[in-house]
Formats: sequence, structure tokens, C-alpha cells
Amino acid sequence: MNTVQPHIITNANLKTGLTVIPDSAVFINEKGLVGDVFSMSRISSKNFPAGTQFFDAAGDTVCPGLIDTHIHGIGGYGTEDMSCDSILGMSEELVKFGITAFLPTIYTDGEEKIFKSEEAILKAMGNENGARILGINAEGPFISPKRPGALPQKSISPVDIDYFDRIIDHGQGHVVCMTVAPELKHMHELALRAMARGVILLAGHTDASYENMIEGMQCGILHSTHFFNAMSRLHHRNPGAVGAIMINPEMCCEVIADGVHVHRELVKLLTRLKPAENIVLITDSLKPTGLIGKNLQANGVDVILSEEGAFVSAEDNSLLNGSALTLNKAIANMSKWGVSSDISIQMATTNPARIYKFNNMGSIIPGKLADICVFDNNFNPRAVFVGGVRKV
Repeated sequence: MNTVQPHIITNANLKTGLTVIPDSAVFINEKGLVGDVFSMSRISSKNFPAGTQFFDAAGDTVCPGLIDTHIHGIGGYGTEDMSCDSILGMSEELVKFGITAFLPTIYTDGEEKIFKSEEAILKAMGNENGARILGINAEGPFISPKRPGALPQKSISPVDIDYFDRIIDHGQGHVVCMTVAPELKHMHELALRAMARGVILLAGHTDASYENMIEGMQCGILHSTHFFNAMSRLHHRNPGAVGAIMINPEMCCEVIADGVHVHRELVKLLTRLKPAENIVLITDSLKPTGLIGKNLQANGVDVILSEEGAFVSAEDNSLLNGSALTLNKAIANMSKWGVSSDISIQMATTNPARIYKFNNMGSIIPGKLADICVFDNNFNPRAVFVGGVRKV
């Protein structure tokens, strides 16, 4: 591990992802790890290495670096470019918003493009100048043709174990998760194969009945993709995918908290029904996120930024293509909607780290990676550390 400049973040309103510790300090050691967490009243009794730099948080929020586990692009860079440079561009853009780690998410778009997208991500891993790349999120291809959302119908595939293995093999052990439709024939066999290969399955782009969802849970499908969107709706005689996720507390779910993909009152209802530790904030943001102007494209489709703040198809404004959200904005939105910021931060840090087994990040405790953000009252980053190296 490379030696980094030790830092002390002082006067922190520390939200560790597990608890809240006001008037505290965090020591980042020369290994880029959290070396110590202590109250400001004890700082005079501490000894620090020569050259340690101090950053005064001045009472602002200090929290783990945000982890975006479902993102297609930002700032004009996207996974659809199938380019290492584009993935690295995403890394540099994301860290500006306090995202210190992410899963580049590849579209269901035919085997050749899936492979090229994987290759670009693999080439970029380890060469980041911003947010670290944690692996690959595959959105499909074994999803329902009845719930494609913005994904191309022609690339949707029935369950094919050999095809699954080719995708996982091409990812060289770095495919972390995959979205699937639990109701598809042979899904039980696929779920068992995924479990054996260490790939986490999410229920999404699915027309599953309630019973289909329960069967999926029984074979290990315990997470879900952009909850409420592109899945069978809640009905009083068939709770569908939405009902199954809300009814069963052990089922985890992603949420796009932009107020467009899901009404804010439903997000608030979800936080009352489901344990907070099983909700994961994501962005599902697209390549033109942050760009202004016309002629915007996402995965080869012309899109426009709606007045509500999400990307919709230029041809069919009723079709949501994805969000223009950043994860710090999602936390700010949740706070405005009445969800405490320490809980919202947990949903964007500790929860995804636990669900995806990123055991060395997601909370600020000694020994974990020093992926740390200092946010002002509007959740704009004042400082961002990735592995102890200050990036913002």
C-alpha cells in the first residue's frame, strides 16, 4: 500500500454510518486507513506523525464516502462508450460529488457490447484518479420483455446458463451483481449458479407475481433494482414485485430518490415499512448527467432533461430513461422529505457495503479504508478523501 499524507479532520459532526458522534475528530494514517476516531476533548493528549495535516470541519457533517452501486454515466461519460477513458472520466466526475466508490452499470445490449463494456471497466480498474471502481453491475440480460423500461427489447434473453457463464467469465471475477426477472423459466437454476459464482442477483425489470418473488427469495434473490420502476405493481389480489419487496423485511431494494422516479411520499412510506439497513440509495444516472443543452444521448437514444429533473425519451416523453441525480443530492432530498441525514447516509454507504460485501469500506471505524467526505449543510462536498488521499 502506498504511503499517504496523514490527516486529522477536526470539529466533525461525525456520522459514521453506524452512529452519530458530535464534536469529534478522525485520524487518517499513512496507510490510507482510518487510524482513530475520538472526541475533540481528547485531541491534546494525542500524538500524531510529523507532517500530519489538519482539516477543520467546523461542525459540518463528516461521513463515509458515498457508494453508488447503480450508475450508467455522468458528465458526458458512460458505460455505453465501451471505453476505458470514459470509465475513468466517470471516476473523476463522481468524486466531485462525494462518491468515493461505484459500480459502473452495463446495459442489456447484446453479448458483444456487454463484453466490450466489461473490458473497458476491467482496463480502468486500478487506474482511477477519483472514485474507485468496485466491479461490474450487469443490468440484465435475463429480464422480462414485458418490463424492459428503457432497455432495448432485442437484447433481452431467456435464461441461458452458458450465456450467464460467458458474461461472468469475461468479467474475470469482477461481476458483482446482475438484475434478473425471478419469474423466468430456469431462474432457479440460474440463481444457484450465481450463488456458486459469488454473483448477487437483484429482482428487476420483472413482471413477477407475488409467488414468483417469494420463489426467487427462496433461492437467494434478496435485493431489487430501482424499486417501483420497471416491475409488476401492487394490486390487492396480487401484490406483485412491489408488494413482495414491501411486505418482506429481509428483501433489500434500491431507490432513486429524485422525486421523479418515485413519489417522495412513497419513499417516506418505504422508510417506515422496511428496515433502514435494507434500503440502498442509487442514482441510475445517465451519461449526460450534469450536461446542459440539446442533442443529449444515453445508450444511443436521444433524451431530454424533463422539467422535473429526469431524463426522458425525446420521442416519448412519458418514458423515463434514467435519472440526472447525484448521490449527495439524493441524501439532500431525503433530508428535505423528513428522513434524518444519518439514516440517509447509511443508505448510501454502510448498506451497499454490507449487501455487496465491500467489507473494508462504508463506515468510519479504525482499520477501514479512509474514504471520507466532509459535507456542508446542503450536502455539497467541502473535502473528499479516497484511501486517505484528498481528491476535493
